[in-house]
Amino acid sequence: MIPAAHPDSQQTGSLVPLRSTETVEAELAARHRVFLAAATSDNTRRAYRAAIRHFLLWGGVLPADEAIVIRYLLAYAGTLNARTLALRITALSQWHRHQGFPDAASTPTVRKTLTGITRLHGTPKQKAKALSLEDLERIVRQLASVASLVARRDSALLQLGFFGGYRRSELVSLRVEDLAWEPQGLVLTLVRSKTDQQGEGIIKAIPYGDGTCCPASALRDWLAQAGITTGPLFRPISKWQAVGAGALHASSVNTILAQCATAAGLSSVPDLSSHSLRRGMATSAHRAGADFQDIKRQGGWRHDGTVQGYIEEAGRFEGNAAGALLRQKR
Repeated sequence: MIPAAHPDSQQTGSLVPLRSTETVEAELAARHRVFLAAATSDNTRRAYRAAIRHFLLWGGVLPADEAIVIRYLLAYAGTLNARTLALRITALSQWHRHQGFPDAASTPTVRKTLTGITRLHGTPKQKAKALSLEDLERIVRQLASVASLVARRDSALLQLGFFGGYRRSELVSLRVEDLAWEPQGLVLTLVRSKTDQQGEGIIKAIPYGDGTCCPASALRDWLAQAGITTGPLFRPISKWQAVGAGALHASSVNTILAQCATAAGLSSVPDLSSHSLRRGMATSAHRAGADFQDIKRQGGWRHDGTVQGYIEEAGRFEGNAAGALLRQKR
């Protein structure tokens, strides 16, 4: 039997056998799974998977009913942070919805139980301390005194993270191909971020500096010394000073900041994290007189409330009612 011709065969001049219905359906299902996976960020997916594993290790079963979800909440009400429990209940809810089962994790009783736990056991969210510009300058000066590839990388990494207002995942995802060198400084295109899930791209400009800090110059120096011309900007360095081909892991930013802050003699090391760079940019820029919208744009924040919170943090002693009274007594 002569195989049926594929519709495109007239253009190619050759006969292409028709694929079976089963093959087409399998390919469509595979493509659909890819799109469904892309709808959720990798970080969220990892958090949800960890939450489901925790529930199962505790003794939960899937699909779950309302009673077992409530018992799970009661089991950890006094030991886990209420925000952690809320995340795990959300993960259970998402699992049931996507698997087509009744959502036992979103019933009114479950939600009311979680609200009660939050009211009785809730604790303030621990926030990373904002890294001040003065402390960053101390770090940069200390790194400048060390003649090593690691010091050059760390200086460029921390300066770019601070002045670019980057999240740690964004910082390690930057590539040479994302850079554009201009007479005024550096322009970076972030291909994808937490606030740009559609991949439209976020463009940030960082001017050249004339003081202790100059992220554009620090980055240029690091790339030249490391011989990096394509690919990831920030990479692991072995104890033999060999620069890796892949990008740093996002968690490395926390470690690098802590090590550099310790070496610079900062006392705030236990309160610092990679988020200290973003918070530090916002608070320091506000103190320097930067416009609200300029701060919001540089950090890539979607909500005014987030930026306003950082500005209020920076101005706690400005326009302070108690301060006005205390100054009056002098």
